[in-house]
Amino acid sequence: MKASEFRELSAGELDAKLLALKDELFKLRFQQAINQLDNPMRISIVKKDIARILTVQRETELHAANS
Repeated sequence: MKASEFRELSAGELDAKLLALKDELFKLRFQQAINQLDNPMRISIVKKDIARILTVQRETELHAANS
Protein backbone atom coordinates (compact mmCIF):
# COMPACT_ATOMS: atom_id res chain seq x y z
CA MET A 1 0.00 0.00 0.00
CA LYS A 2 1.02 3.59 -0.45
CA ALA A 3 1.39 6.08 2.36
CA SER A 4 -1.56 8.05 1.03
CA GLU A 5 -3.75 4.96 1.44
CA PHE A 6 -2.57 4.58 5.03
CA ARG A 7 -3.36 8.23 5.76
CA GLU A 8 -7.01 7.58 4.89
CA LEU A 9 -7.35 4.90 7.60
CA SER A 10 -8.41 5.62 11.16
CA ALA A 11 -6.09 5.13 14.13
CA GLY A 12 -7.76 1.83 15.05
CA GLU A 13 -7.48 0.52 11.53
CA LEU A 14 -3.81 1.51 11.41
CA ASP A 15 -3.15 -0.35 14.67
CA ALA A 16 -4.91 -3.46 13.36
CA LYS A 17 -3.03 -3.30 10.05
CA LEU A 18 0.29 -2.84 11.89
CA LEU A 19 -0.39 -5.86 14.07
CA ALA A 20 -1.30 -7.98 11.04
CA LEU A 21 1.84 -6.92 9.16
CA LYS A 22 4.09 -7.67 12.13
CA ASP A 23 2.51 -11.11 12.40
CA GLU A 24 3.03 -11.68 8.67
CA LEU A 25 6.67 -10.60 8.95
CA PHE A 26 7.20 -13.07 11.78
CA LYS A 27 5.72 -15.89 9.70
CA LEU A 28 7.81 -14.92 6.66
CA ARG A 29 11.01 -14.92 8.69
CA PHE A 30 10.09 -18.30 10.12
CA GLN A 31 9.51 -19.68 6.61
CA GLN A 32 12.83 -18.24 5.50
CA ALA A 33 14.60 -19.96 8.38
CA ILE A 34 13.27 -23.36 7.36
CA ASN A 35 13.78 -22.71 3.63
CA GLN A 36 10.10 -22.71 2.65
CA LEU A 37 9.83 -19.08 1.57
CA ASP A 38 8.44 -18.71 -1.95
CA ASN A 39 8.97 -14.97 -2.46
CA PRO A 40 11.88 -13.50 -0.47
CA MET A 41 11.04 -9.98 -1.70
CA ARG A 42 7.82 -10.13 0.33
CA ILE A 43 9.88 -9.59 3.52
CA SER A 44 11.17 -6.22 2.34
CA ILE A 45 7.71 -5.19 1.12
CA VAL A 46 6.16 -5.97 4.50
CA LYS A 47 8.96 -4.15 6.34
CA LYS A 48 8.41 -1.05 4.21
CA ASP A 49 4.66 -1.16 4.84
CA ILE A 50 5.33 -1.36 8.59
CA ALA A 51 7.62 1.67 8.32
CA ARG A 52 4.96 3.57 6.35
CA ILE A 53 2.33 2.89 9.00
CA LEU A 54 4.68 3.99 11.79
CA THR A 55 5.47 7.17 9.84
CA VAL A 56 1.80 7.99 9.34
CA GLN A 57 1.11 7.37 13.02
CA ARG A 58 3.96 9.69 13.99
CA GLU A 59 2.74 12.40 11.59
CA THR A 60 -0.73 12.19 13.14
CA GLU A 61 0.76 12.40 16.63
CA LEU A 62 2.81 15.49 15.72
CA HIS A 63 -0.16 17.22 14.06
CA ALA A 64 -2.28 16.60 17.15
CA ALA A 65 0.46 18.03 19.40
CA ASN A 66 0.80 21.18 17.27
CA SER A 67 -2.93 21.84 17.17
